[in-house]
Amino acid sequence: MPTSASEAAVQHLRTADPVLSRLIDAGQPIDPAAHEDLYLGLLRAIVGQQISTKAAAAIWRKFQALFGPEGYPEPVALLAFSDEELRTAGLSHQKAGYLRAIAGFSLRDELDHARLSQLNEEELTQHLTQIKGVGRWTAQMLCMFALDMPDVFPEGDLGIQNAMRRHYGLEETGRALLRRMTELAEPWRPYRTLASKYLWQSLG
Repeated sequence: MPTSASEAAVQHLRTADPVLSRLIDAGQPIDPAAHEDLYLGLLRAIVGQQISTKAAAAIWRKFQALFGPEGYPEPVALLAFSDEELRTAGLSHQKAGYLRAIAGFSLRDELDHARLSQLNEEELTQHLTQIKGVGRWTAQMLCMFALDMPDVFPEGDLGIQNAMRRHYGLEETGRALLRRMTELAEPWRPYRTLASKYLWQSLG
């Protein structure tokens, strides 16, 4: 994304929402995400589920080490590993199964970047959640970071919920909270991804 587009997004958010305007002023500039190999992004997301960033990085390094000097987990090679071999990298039986499901999905040519890049966020989320172990949140993170889609709002993310509770004084819970968050995020369109990244940053 060129700088002018980034500036246009920031300007839109400043104008649309005074709370976000304050967060942007108080925060650091956010650069566009680098587009990532979607297959690799999915594997990394599964490895990182429900564990700390530090633990995820350590397991990812061990996982990559199983695949020789290049460290790239080609789908055919990944499917050849047993659960026991994958456990040596620190992966649970459940996560090993999820990684295999991603490899199988890739081998069926279901992760073709040219085709998937034509889908919108909702279509891509529906496509990716066919994979066992990939939920809506994981798919949204890939849309936001691996593909740098500009208008994703992960209302189910705990960090986004906490940030909006703090900065917007929200007291609702459950579905009422999600409805209220979605309403507040409407004026951010078509730049809800960048708004979400400023909300995450505000928790630091």
